[in-house]
Amino acid sequence: MRHREPPVTRPTSRDVAAAAGVSQATVSLVLGDKWRGRVSPRTADLVRETAGALGYRPNLAARNLRLGSTRTALLVVPALTNEFFARVYTGAARVAAEHGFGVVLYPSPDGTGPARDPFPSARAALDGVIASSMAADALDDLGREGLPLVMLDSDPASDTAAAHVNLAMADGMRQAVTHLLDHGHRRFLHLASAVDSWTFHIRATALPALLGPSTALRTVRSPLTVDGARAAMEAVLGAPGPLPTAVICDDDILAAGACKAARRLGLRVPDDLSVTGFDDLALATALDPELTTVRLPAERVGEQGMSALLAVLDGTPWSAPDIPVELVVRDSTGPAPA
Repeated sequence: MRHREPPVTRPTSRDVAAAAGVSQATVSLVLGDKWRGRVSPRTADLVRETAGALGYRPNLAARNLRLGSTRTALLVVPALTNEFFARVYTGAARVAAEHGFGVVLYPSPDGTGPARDPFPSARAALDGVIASSMAADALDDLGREGLPLVMLDSDPASDTAAAHVNLAMADGMRQAVTHLLDHGHRRFLHLASAVDSWTFHIRATALPALLGPSTALRTVRSPLTVDGARAAMEAVLGAPGPLPTAVICDDDILAAGACKAARRLGLRVPDDLSVTGFDDLALATALDPELTTVRLPAERVGEQGMSALLAVLDGTPWSAPDIPVELVVRDSTGPAPA
C-alpha cells in the first residue's frame, strides 16, 4: 500500500497572532498596512517578522472581497513605446508592490489619444487612477465613475484631481537656457512638441521669460517623432536669414531629429549649432555627439504618483514640492560660433 503524505497546512492569521502574542485584529491591521496610529511600530515589526518566519501569505482575494477593494491602480499613459513612461510605470509598480497593490497599464494605441476602456466597469475593478497629462483625453473615454485621481505633470488649477505630482519643468528650462547664455548664444530656436499638453505649455511659457532683449527666439512646432523634428529643422535651417546658434528641444526625440537635420545640411554640432533636449532617455548617449539634456527622474514620478494615490485612499492630505530636475551637460553644446 502506497504511503500518502499528509496535506500541507498553510499558516493562518490565527497562527501568526498566537506566535506573536497579539490579537488577530492586530495582525490584520499590520499586514493590511492600516496599523499606523493604532499599533506601535515595535509590534508591527514583530507581526511582520513572525509572519515571514511562519511563511504566512494573506488570502488577498478573500480580503479584497471583505474590504470591498481590489488593491489595483490604473496608470494612464500615452504609450509604453516611450521610455519615459515605461520608467514611470517601474516606479509606480515598485511602491505599489510594497503596499500589496497592483498596477494596470492603460496605454493609448496611437500614443496621444484615448484607448478603449479595458473594463466594463472601472469602479468594479479599480481603486484609483494615476494619469499623465499627455494622456488626459483618455480619462473621458475611460469613464472613471468618481474614482480617486492623481494627475502627473498637470496644471493643479485646471482639474479636479485629488492630488498632483509635477516635475520642476520651468527650472529645467532655466538650467538649459542659463547654460547656453553662458556659452555666448543669443539666437535661439525652440523646437516645441506639437502635443497639446500642460507639461509642454510650461516649457513654452518659461523660455521667453528667461531671455533678455539682446536675444532672438523663434518657435517651431513638430510632431513628437525623429522624422517630424528632422523635417521641421531642415525647413528652418534651409531658409534664408541668420541661423540660430542654439536649439532647445522639448524632448530628446526632437533633439535627435534636430541633430540629424544639421548633419544632412552640413552643419556641425556643437561647432555650428548647439542642441539641448529634455528627458535624458537612453537615446541621449546613443547620439554622436552625446546630448546635453534635462534629466527628468521618471521613476521618481511613478513612485510619488503611487504614494499620492495611497495617501488619498487612506484619507490623508497629499502635498509635495515639484520633483527637482537636473541639466546633464554633454558634447552637443558648446560656445556660440563667432
